[in-house]
Amino acid sequence: GSLSVYCGFDPTADSLHLGNLLGIVVLAWFQRCGHTPVALLGGATGRVGDPSGKSSERPVLDDATINANTAGIKRILEGVLANSAAMAGG
Repeated sequence: GSLSVYCGFDPTADSLHLGNLLGIVVLAWFQRCGHTPVALLGGATGRVGDPSGKSSERPVLDDATINANTAGIKRILEGVLANSAAMAGG
């Protein structure tokens, strides 16, 4: 049967980084095998930041920044998964 497979992405920037590659590759692979990829773009992480206060790499972001970052990541993921679907003939 068909599966739904998900991977979450944090909107801490308006693009993705190398660390996101494995999740994207796995989603695309499952899609090419006839399954449904689900890319979750979570805004909560950006609103919380690093609650310990130890990391400046995860600052608390305002809603406008989270929305802009989410839109940028969404464009990237939609493009990758559209290409993957085309490769699968779907």
